[in-house]
Amino acid sequence: MPDSSKGHPPGTGRNPGKARSANRKPTMSDVARLAGVGTMTVSRLLSGSAGVSEETAQRVLAAVEKLKYRPNEIARAFRGQRTRTIGLIIPYLYDSFFANCAHAVTTVAKEHGYTVIITTSNEDPDAEFAEAEQMLQRNVDGLVIIPSLYRQLRLTRSFFGRTPVVAFDRPISDQPFDVVLVQNTAGAHRIVEHLIEHGHKRIAFMGLSRDLFTINARFLGYRRALQDAGLQEESFFGCASREDTARTLDQMLGRGDAPTAIFTSNTLATLYVLASLQALGARIPSDVALVGFDDFEMADQTNPPLTVVRQPAQEMGRVATNLLLDRIARGEIPQTGNRIVLPVEIVLRRSCGCKHRTPTVIH
Repeated sequence: MPDSSKGHPPGTGRNPGKARSANRKPTMSDVARLAGVGTMTVSRLLSGSAGVSEETAQRVLAAVEKLKYRPNEIARAFRGQRTRTIGLIIPYLYDSFFANCAHAVTTVAKEHGYTVIITTSNEDPDAEFAEAEQMLQRNVDGLVIIPSLYRQLRLTRSFFGRTPVVAFDRPISDQPFDVVLVQNTAGAHRIVEHLIEHGHKRIAFMGLSRDLFTINARFLGYRRALQDAGLQEESFFGCASREDTARTLDQMLGRGDAPTAIFTSNTLATLYVLASLQALGARIPSDVALVGFDDFEMADQTNPPLTVVRQPAQEMGRVATNLLLDRIARGEIPQTGNRIVLPVEIVLRRSCGCKHRTPTVIH
């Protein structure tokens, strides 16, 4: 029986859409497969960056037409028109810190006449890559991103082509993107020093994965403070659920050499540890002192009020968005990105053992 696809270029047989469901919208990967090129090549062409040959461009455009892959938005991109939209990718929205960051981004964007498309990665590098790909398909003028797992990121400068990108809260590893951070290591070091000043010699660190840039940076500050004081570290990186946190705390506090103080890595870890301590009947700070990285709305209403490292979540979102909009206005793609680091504050309440009637802020 003769080969029915004979005479067709590679990847352009009679049934190019067979690999995908008939009801699913075509993706950039589908275009790349049909054109016989890589996804990054399609991205570079559709975002208007240089480096794609005429012959390759024709194959890609033929695939775009055949798959009916967002032709109107692609036409707009080729004409060089802006959409007045920016993309925002964050890990998730149930953490008040990320929600505050998102609010700041949308506020600044609206002030400049831009619309924001918001999506989440759930700390999954593959999902993050797919969401970024969708943003490029919608021809956003730029993106602000809180990246996912630091050591597993798939985002690259070549993937985004001429589309400006600004990362904040966490950098995009080994890539020339602008990034806005806070003093993670210094803030953690200072608050652990404060616990040591209260006389604590067994201080535990409880947090999320060290694959997250911020958590690792805060752990390094914690460890350095203990090393400076000649103390031993004890860490748990598994506060992804209240159940795991409660189980670990029950084991920790049941030992004869139980920690007398705990430093939590972020808001979620703080809330899980706080709930677990209350369930175990542990008194704060007489049984165990508690301090955390990042302030949140009810931190001053807990019993006792929580001592925290306060990071400027909304300021970080504002700075990142203004930086992105400036890049868009100038049409600039940096060869080496700017690195902006914002200061943090130590807010002393009573969970650390302080007797303050009102919060005391240390800059």
